Amino acid sequence: MLLSLSWLREFTPYEGTAQALGDRLTMLGLELEDIRRPYDAISPIVVGHVLECAAHPDSDHLHCCKVDAGQGELLDIVCGAPNVAAGQKVPVALVGSRLPDGMVIKKAKLRGQPSFGMICSERELGLTEDHSGIMVLPENAQVGARLIDVLELDREVLDISITPNRADC
Repeated sequence: MLLSLSWLREFTPYEGTAQALGDRLTMLGLELEDIRRPYDAISPIVVGHVLECAAHPDSDHLHCCKVDAGQGELLDIVCGAPNVAAGQKVPVALVGSRLPDGMVIKKAKLRGQPSFGMICSERELGLTEDHSGIMVLPENAQVGARLIDVLELDREVLDISITPNRADC
């Protein structure tokens, strides 16, 4: 059985750690198999605000964007998604971030234009298989906040085995 710690906290006043809860459940006759952290791979992804979006001078499908990612300066990011536009809140992988597929984001030049990050789609983040364009976040998303906080994704999930003698569980 998978038990989300954040979901449990919605119903109970438990404020301890996942490991402490697992130990307590083990003492009650349940078996803690594992503590999963399903979204650790996207924890460095932040919310960015696309302030400017212009067509790339040397490409018919790329866009040169100026993005505020809460880093104190605007980032130049080249994006190939068809749905990118000025005014959007988007997930941004900063230089040095590692995506779930193992790709590390580096400073790059794409057809002569500098790019200091990546605006991500849901598939690139490992959330869904949708790769039709970038993921557009709600307008109230705070620039620079971590994506897992904005989307309220589970940080810890307990994998609990129910033993045969505890049918009540």
